[in-house]
Amino acid sequence: MSFGDPNNPYGQQPPQAPQGPYGQQPPVPPQQGQPGYGYPQQPPQQQQYGYPQQQAVPPQQQYGYPQQAAMPYGQQMPGMPMGYASWGSRLGAFLLDGLMIAAVPIILYIVSIVMAAGSAVTPDYSSCSTGDYTCMQNAANDAASSSTPVGAIILSILAWLLMIGGTFFLIAKEGASGQTPGKKVMGVKVIKEATGQPLGFGMTFVRYLCRYLNGLLCGLGWLWPLWDDKSQTWADKLAGTVVVSVK
Repeated sequence: MSFGDPNNPYGQQPPQAPQGPYGQQPPVPPQQGQPGYGYPQQPPQQQQYGYPQQQAVPPQQQYGYPQQAAMPYGQQMPGMPMGYASWGSRLGAFLLDGLMIAAVPIILYIVSIVMAAGSAVTPDYSSCSTGDYTCMQNAANDAASSSTPVGAIILSILAWLLMIGGTFFLIAKEGASGQTPGKKVMGVKVIKEATGQPLGFGMTFVRYLCRYLNGLLCGLGWLWPLWDDKSQTWADKLAGTVVVSVK
C-alpha cells in the first residue's frame, strides 16, 4: 500500500507561482544578465570621458538689499576723502558761506543807515552855556534819538537776527553732514580726525567758538594750514577735526 509521495508525507500542495492580474503571466526572472520578460528595460550607461560633468545649479535669489557693482580698480566711491583740503579751497568755502548768510543783512544795515542819515536833526545848543559840555551832550543825544526813525531800528534788528540765524544754519548743516553749502561747492568736508565722521551740532558749535582764536596774533591761526602737515587751523587742533577733499 502506498501512502503517497515520500517527499511530501502530509499531502501538501506544492507552491504555485503567483498569478498576474487579469490572468497575465508573472515576469520571468532575468538569466545570465539578460532582462527578463516583464522587467523594465534600463538604458545602457555610456562611459564619459574626462572629468565628470556637474549639473548647472540655477542662481538663487538673494535676500536683502541688492549689492552694488564694485568700482573699477584705482577709483574711489563718491564722497570718500581724497586727502587734506588745500588752504585755497577752505578760503573759498568760507567766503561763499559768509556771502550767503551776510548778503541780506548787509543790505538791511545799509538801508537803515541811509534812513537814519536822511532824518538827522541838528542838535540845539542854544540853551547851553559856553563850556557846559554836559548840556551839549544831552542836546546831541536828544537830537539823535528823535531823528532815528523806527523803521531804521527795525531793519537793524532784523539784519542782526538773520545773521545769527544763518550762522546756526551753517552749524547745523556742517554738524549733520560735514559740509555747508560753500564747502559742498568747493568739495571739502569737516570730519572728526579720530572717527572720520561728522561732528554733530554740539561739537560743531564748539569748533565755531574756537574759530575766534584763529584771529589772534594778526590772524595767524587762519594762515596755519599753509605749513601744517594736516592743514589744520588752531580751531581744528582744539576740536580734533580735519578738513578733507571729497569727490
